[in-house]
Amino acid sequence: MVDVSAKPAKRATNISLSADVYDDAKALGLNISQTCDQLLREVIQAEKSRRWSADHAAFIEAYNRSVEEDGLPLESWRSF
Repeated sequence: MVDVSAKPAKRATNISLSADVYDDAKALGLNISQTCDQLLREVIQAEKSRRWSADHAAFIEAYNRSVEEDGLPLESWRSF
């Protein structure tokens, strides 16, 4: 069984930030590591979504074309 409440393992890393960004973040009391982790997760998810769409574009186009030409599968059995 997987413990979903466990926090993901962390790995120390070095990043370079613009001096003004670093200074402002520190002055505002922002947790730089947490903020970078959160925003990088969002960027990663967006990129995965973009790549999935690109990788499956031909199938999506073919499916949409078939729906336009033939209608939805099993449409005659829909009750709504």
